[in-house]
Amino acid sequence: MRLEKCWFCSSTIYPGHGIQFVRNDAKIFRFCRSKCHKNFKMKRNPRKVKWTKAYRRLHGKDMTQDSTFEFERKRNRPERYDRNVTEMTLKAIKKIDKIRVTREAQHHKMRMRGKKAIEQEAAIKELENSINLVKAPAALQQGSEINLPKIKVKVSQSQAVGERMEE
Repeated sequence: MRLEKCWFCSSTIYPGHGIQFVRNDAKIFRFCRSKCHKNFKMKRNPRKVKWTKAYRRLHGKDMTQDSTFEFERKRNRPERYDRNVTEMTLKAIKKIDKIRVTREAQHHKMRMRGKKAIEQEAAIKELENSINLVKAPAALQQGSEINLPKIKVKVSQSQAVGERMEE
């Protein structure tokens, strides 16, 4: 069973699914669904369409370089069947998938690292700008100051040591 990749969005195409387009110069384009085929016919660039794999990789949203991608490459050279080799390959595939999942989770964690602080700052700014919606107007007139809750930041010992080493 051969699994192909969609030319436009890079998703997997299973046997019996998708559309195949053969150009006059005998170049074959495979599409997973009509959405990809229509975008191709409209001459859209996959790197500029946000939902494609090419866009996500180009803009740093997915991992681009990793040693686990080496095992996913298409190989055209046929191999003689050997039960032991097949068994070892299937075991290796499971290990590689585990490694890839952990690395993707780590990549996502690194991307989202600073987002929490930015969201908190935006929430504080929004609260300062529209405090009259939260507090009653009479309470605002009595106390001229706006008392917003203080933000406490915890710094663990390991982070403090890591910052000293960088300096």
